[in-house]
Amino acid sequence: MQRATLLDGLIRLIQRTNERKLGMKRPQLVRLLLIGLTALLSLAPQAAVFAGQPVTQTLIPPPPSFETCKAVGNGTICQGDITGDEGVVDTDIVCGSGPSAFHIFDSGINHESAIHYYNDAGKLTRSVSHDNWSSTQWSNPLAGTTLPYIQHMVFTTVLAVPGDLQTATNTALGEVIFKPAHSQVILLGVGKQIFAPDGTLLFSAGHFIDLNSPELLPICAALA
Repeated sequence: MQRATLLDGLIRLIQRTNERKLGMKRPQLVRLLLIGLTALLSLAPQAAVFAGQPVTQTLIPPPPSFETCKAVGNGTICQGDITGDEGVVDTDIVCGSGPSAFHIFDSGINHESAIHYYNDAGKLTRSVSHDNWSSTQWSNPLAGTTLPYIQHMVFTTVLAVPGDLQTATNTALGEVIFKPAHSQVILLGVGKQIFAPDGTLLFSAGHFIDLNSPELLPICAALA
């Protein structure tokens, strides 16, 4: 799947959250482009205390295979980390026109830290995923140029009816900062959005850059 971009890309990504984060299928990692700057240090995932007993009941839906689960208090907590290399992906963003036009490609490694909370009936009530990307860059293979950037994302899902993914409200919060090596920041911003179970946008705040606008020109110039 190609990179989700901008507000509509964020919507597509959130609509896939139940499948990717809760349905536990892991298609090719996709990052959204929330262009921004924010302090996410306070959002670092809390370490779960796995002092409970081994889980014997069936969990609905089941957690990802990379998580470890323990019965704690009146429920179950599953937590784990996984790292995946996206490879080189065509963003379908085109700079210029005619013979000088070129596509922007994206690459990076995602470090995901996820935690899922289940009630005493073994049904999922909430999940949180922190995605921190490293070695991230946009590139123009025709010219051999690259543009590094920083990206952090937090995805939170709350189920109104435990275990029923159709009742999930999804929140995405994140930042992306484009900055060439040994140079000033080119683009930055921040965004937070909340989506209803049917994908309807309930809340949106932040700076979402339109990559079809002149704001894309510094990116294209850096990669030309």
